[in-house]
Amino acid sequence: MSAYAVIETGGKQYKVSEGDILEIEKLDVEAGDVITFDNVIAFSSGDSLSIGDETSSAKVQGEVLEQFRGPKLLSFKKKRRKGYKRRVGHRQSLTKVKITGLA
Repeated sequence: MSAYAVIETGGKQYKVSEGDILEIEKLDVEAGDVITFDNVIAFSSGDSLSIGDETSSAKVQGEVLEQFRGPKLLSFKKKRRKGYKRRVGHRQSLTKVKITGLA
């Protein structure tokens, strides 16, 4: 089995292994920077699994590939026979990260 970790960033949890490319909520870093994810929830080295307080020393490193914006999502509300219509668009800012190491 390969090594993997479960990290939390942007209020979401991701299962990652070395070489994975993630699209996560925007982080305040530049493209090409190396970042370290300290909030590791679970860590598996292949044969053993560490969860919770046992993962306090585990770190996940990644390289920021780019900052970009996701697709536009449209939300439409309407109340029939009342003349009420509302359309709202949202476009999330994202960061693309390549996982380079688990430790």
